[in-house]
Amino acid sequence: MDMRALVTGASAGLGAEFARQLAADGFSLVLVARDEARLRALADELAAARGTEVEVLAADLLEHDDLERVAARLADGARPVDVLVNNAGFAVAEPFHASAIEDERRMHELLSWVPLRLAHAALPGMRARRRGGILNVASLAGRLPSGTYSAAKAQLLMLSRALRAQYRRDGVVVTALLPGFVATEFHERMGVDATTVPEIGWADASAVVRDGLRALRTRRGIVVADWRYRLAAPIAVLVPDRIIAGVGLGSRLDDR
Repeated sequence: MDMRALVTGASAGLGAEFARQLAADGFSLVLVARDEARLRALADELAAARGTEVEVLAADLLEHDDLERVAARLADGARPVDVLVNNAGFAVAEPFHASAIEDERRMHELLSWVPLRLAHAALPGMRARRRGGILNVASLAGRLPSGTYSAAKAQLLMLSRALRAQYRRDGVVVTALLPGFVATEFHERMGVDATTVPEIGWADASAVVRDGLRALRTRRGIVVADWRYRLAAPIAVLVPDRIIAGVGLGSRLDDR
């Protein structure tokens, strides 16, 4: 049976790794991100290596018309999408009192509203076919009081739990993936100094993605990615809020 997955934020980092691992599992792909050139380079790589059928859908998910184009692709019953990976995201590095409120709005839209909109588009077809999966890349931060990024990820985590409970009897699996710090471009793009996190704290992107896809296949609702964070997760929630709040996402490069 041909299976197709749509991955947002697919041009780099976890998104590109999701694309590679899904291609290795035999999925056709719809790759979504703003950077069309990087998407096409990845599509060419996957086609050459595995013969993977890849659609490139360049879109800025914070633009209404672009978001609706992606939603329409998910709702297209003639070319069904079996797995939706909501991965696109960014974070605001500045402390809340000093951040630009427009940046805060954009972050919350991308981390909270966009996954909700895309899940809403995908679910009717999945329910009609009695099969499908939605993998939401949340964060371990969503369980911790470490800024507005955590607040947005907490909303995505709760959305995942709610959709899972509501649609599991319809054959739809909804899984929330909770990574910690992952060795990708994410922090560099924010202008955050990665050296503020000890080397042992960085998880490998391929391992994180493997954990997420395994959890989706085995119909698990929530998975903390990477063994070190699975060990730390029960302890982290016991740390006083005032200490967790001071950790944040790291120090900005321009603050050194």
